Amino acid sequence: MLVTGLEILSKARREGYGVGAFNTNNMEITQAILQAAEAKRSPVIIALSEGAMRYGGKELTTMVHESARDARVPVAVHLDHGSSYESVLRALYAGFTSVMIDKSGEDFEVNVAESKRAAEAAHAVGASIEAELGRLAGIEEHVAVDEKDALLTNPREAEIFVQKTGVDFLAVAVGTSHGPYKGKGKPFIDHERIREIAALLGEDYPLVLHGASGVPQELVQRFRAAGGEIGDAHGIAPEDVQKAITEGVAKINTDTDLRLAFAVRVREVLKDDPKVFDPRKVLGPAREEMQRVVEARLELFGSSGKA
Repeated sequence: MLVTGLEILSKARREGYGVGAFNTNNMEITQAILQAAEAKRSPVIIALSEGAMRYGGKELTTMVHESARDARVPVAVHLDHGSSYESVLRALYAGFTSVMIDKSGEDFEVNVAESKRAAEAAHAVGASIEAELGRLAGIEEHVAVDEKDALLTNPREAEIFVQKTGVDFLAVAVGTSHGPYKGKGKPFIDHERIREIAALLGEDYPLVLHGASGVPQELVQRFRAAGGEIGDAHGIAPEDVQKAITEGVAKINTDTDLRLAFAVRVREVLKDDPKVFDPRKVLGPAREEMQRVVEARLELFGSSGKA
């Protein structure tokens, strides 16, 4: 059931639930995402960054594409944070049904021009496209933005941007940030800004929330207990995510939570049994832990049973 991102997100926006976009880098993560989606009867978006594509090569993209095609729920294969028009073309050529071009670090006119060009290419082959306006703090592959340099999305500019580019869904900067450290103290989401943007773009237009991982404290504590070192890591509160969904957000990106779950379980297995060296006995439990995390996110977003 390989579909476009817009097919999934339009339905979610109309019916008032969110859809998880989960980043993958290997077979176990891909299986965890799809198994969770099938278990919860939920649509899902599998995202690959440029870094993931370099790491896994053609083998990873082929595996993700084939696995998504064979899934029993609607799945979109999505390029996350494409840095260039050429990157978008490569993803489309590889069979991605959804792509993102991220020129949010450029000035407004450059962002518009590059996003419009990418949108025309995606639409020409029946794929959907996401762009970003505003800049999120934190680190995301080729993007590294300090908190002081983060820029929240201007609602009026968002309206103009979508009109000029024709992108199908828009990632907005409303206070979230990439990585496990979501700002100082309790992370703040500008809900009024989400509502203003949604009102200008229309009640059916899907908004995207990047940097939305929850960073569960139970996983943080287990990571430390298994010998890991991590600072004052904290994520976006569940109630903030759910509120954002009611205000117009249809796509919620999650990466940090899966990385943390993977690392926790690998560390625990190796710590509990120093003699283990069979990768299946290490990666199998990690896959189960990640599936548990994905299932919890799908429940939070309200997409369970919507496939």
